[in-house]
Amino acid sequence: KELARRGCAAIHVTTGGVSPQQAIKLGPGYQVPYAQRVKAEVGLPTIAVGLITEPLQAEAIIAGDEADAVSLARAMLYDPRWPWHAAAALGAHVTAPKQYWRSQPREFKDLFEGAAFGQR
Repeated sequence: KELARRGCAAIHVTTGGVSPQQAIKLGPGYQVPYAQRVKAEVGLPTIAVGLITEPLQAEAIIAGDEADAVSLARAMLYDPRWPWHAAAALGAHVTAPKQYWRSQPREFKDLFEGAAFGQR
């Protein structure tokens, strides 16, 4: 609450996982309940972490008001275009510079909104 009083805009919530004495059970979204509790008790927007790897999982966290945003780590290291693939999986579009248009995956013909091919 002190952070909110001092003008903090959001809190990125993690348990750290830096001590072997921590007894935190790992699993998909395992840190999300911590973000949800901080959000409820402090009232600031929260950013959730913790094995968030799938687009539908991330969407459910946001839609369920468990957190206001999700942060990806390993998922982005494994797939740097994770946001593009998430947009495709969720039926959304990506706004990208013209230079990126030709990198649009064949299986997602409508991924880049407003993309036109041919003359430059």
